[in-house]
Amino acid sequence: MFDHLLDDDQRGFRDEVRELVSWVPRQMVLDMDADRIRFPREFLAEAGRRGLLGCRYPRRFGGRELDWVATCAALEEVGRLGYIFACVFGVGAELVCDAIVLHGTDEQCERFVVPLLRGDVCAAECLTEPRGGSDFFGATTTAEDRGDHFVLNGQKRFIVGAEGADYFLVYARTALDRDVDARDALTCFLVERGPGVRVEYLYGLMGCRGGGTGRLAFHDVEVPRENVLGEVGGAKAVFDTMMIPERLGTAAMTIGAAAPALDVATGYTTRRKAFGRPINEFEGVSFQVADAAMLLDASRAMVYATARAVDAGLGAGGTRRLVSETKKFVTESCQQAAHNAMQVMGGIGYTNVFPVERIVRDLRLASIWTGTSEIMSVVAAHEWYREHPRRQASLARDAEADAAEAGASEAEKVYE
Repeated sequence: MFDHLLDDDQRGFRDEVRELVSWVPRQMVLDMDADRIRFPREFLAEAGRRGLLGCRYPRRFGGRELDWVATCAALEEVGRLGYIFACVFGVGAELVCDAIVLHGTDEQCERFVVPLLRGDVCAAECLTEPRGGSDFFGATTTAEDRGDHFVLNGQKRFIVGAEGADYFLVYARTALDRDVDARDALTCFLVERGPGVRVEYLYGLMGCRGGGTGRLAFHDVEVPRENVLGEVGGAKAVFDTMMIPERLGTAAMTIGAAAPALDVATGYTTRRKAFGRPINEFEGVSFQVADAAMLLDASRAMVYATARAVDAGLGAGGTRRLVSETKKFVTESCQQAAHNAMQVMGGIGYTNVFPVERIVRDLRLASIWTGTSEIMSVVAAHEWYREHPRRQASLARDAEADAAEAGASEAEKVYE
């Protein structure tokens, strides 16, 4: 942890989260990975009881009025329990709460945010569909306007909290005319678990087990009009702001999930001997540990730099590239760090005698969910080129003009 980047309030909150992490029984961690616990409601209830959920939100809703730097510090600590703990912690307290606080009414905040931050209820986000993941605007779930309510039909897939959550943030198409621009066709709803809301499939996951991940089906679900979040046809505005907690939050929690693998490998390679020497004295081992430490340090630096950019008020538009770069770099770097940890431990690292094998399994999700690495590259490239004219105009010097033959005829600088 980069303590020098945290002020007293941020550090104090981080330490409270560490106490929560210490409270979690070892058996809960094991039962989550074995799917004996299908959803960790007890963990979320305890986090709410301690006032640790949603630290960025107003105190009147149960938050701490802190910032993204504090949030990232908290998510890293929760990630040390296991990636799925951070996933369920973040989905409700960060993703869903963020959408409601930023786009909802005070009445919606009282109904949905306050009990969630107390730990009384749990929430989940429903975005991905069986026929579409990254293609958000291709959603086929529909909500037909019936005046005082909407009738919701469709399916959502890979939903963390499908089993366990009490209500869902659901994106659905309300403009049923296919000629309507997709950006104006979707609406965001707060859908309470009830008649017509069914878990139709629970996934057997490689890792990140115990989060109740499943496929939800909505069959003629009546959603009151007051449960529309934001404007009818205004889901894009919600989606755009949600990309910050989805992707920056993912980056922060991934560091926490990867760090224990390096800690375990460091201890092991210090004690394990081969050829009469501790194996950390061999460069083939110590260099891999050093590279893993470098990747984790670089990841933290990137997360906190991006968090400060968000806290500075640049908004989704001003931070879209930074958030996308951070999500891609950090998740892939943490996967590599965990790989190095397993590699230097040899065969024993591949067994469940140590937790490294579970960490490696869990971390494989990091570069897939909340936007794949490939989508992050698409966004980063688009934003980089879009920013290029403004960036060039702000430079103190034109580097291109400093070439020895910068004044060569246009015949040498051929662009078409």
